[in-house]
Amino acid sequence: MIHTDRLCVRRRRTLVLDELTLTLGEGVHALLGPNGAGKSTLLRVLATSYSATEGTLTLLDRDPRVPAQRLEIRRRLGYLPQEFGVFRGYTVREFLSYAAWLREMPGGRIPEAVTRAAEAVGLGDRLGDKLRTLSGGMKQRVGIAQAVVNSPTLLLLDEPTAGLDPRQRSEFHGLVRRLGRTACVVVSTHLMEDVEGACDDVTVLASGRVAFHGPLDALDAAGGYAAVVA
Repeated sequence: MIHTDRLCVRRRRTLVLDELTLTLGEGVHALLGPNGAGKSTLLRVLATSYSATEGTLTLLDRDPRVPAQRLEIRRRLGYLPQEFGVFRGYTVREFLSYAAWLREMPGGRIPEAVTRAAEAVGLGDRLGDKLRTLSGGMKQRVGIAQAVVNSPTLLLLDEPTAGLDPRQRSEFHGLVRRLGRTACVVVSTHLMEDVEGACDDVTVLASGRVAFHGPLDALDAAGGYAAVVA
């Protein structure tokens, strides 16, 4: 569902992603790496909000450089950036409905999809609440809900468990494991708890390159995270 070949991204004079080649299919894939390794940039490229400088990218068997194919990708995409904005005066229901509308979901399907997404993150009883009244952890759950409201085939999550308590984090693990049965889910995180609780394999970035890709036990056999980024 994701294939990059010698993908490069430059921001001004900085090479952020350096000839990155990676293939990911169905399942839940962890993305690890130190600050500045290029994790958030890679997710933005996969979300079609950044363009690659060099190399090729295929998402869901489509080329995001082609406008019509890019729109098809976005309809099947869910994305939670590390920092996301909300309309503080919207209710949870209104915000999730807006997210569904942006992905061009048929109007008749939106109310049920909104309820399902809110219940999946434990906010089924808060649909009428204004976003400005929610705690930080609840807003993070709203962010997860908007990312999954369209039942995406490609789901990209940047530090999704920030602000969640242990019980909520465990529920999140269960949610992404279920989604990973039929979708490609990429979770960028710094928490090994998220990797161990939800992910099928691990990709470690260092200085914009793939330093490791494989199952968690292979990472352990290689000396662990600290060894592969050294």
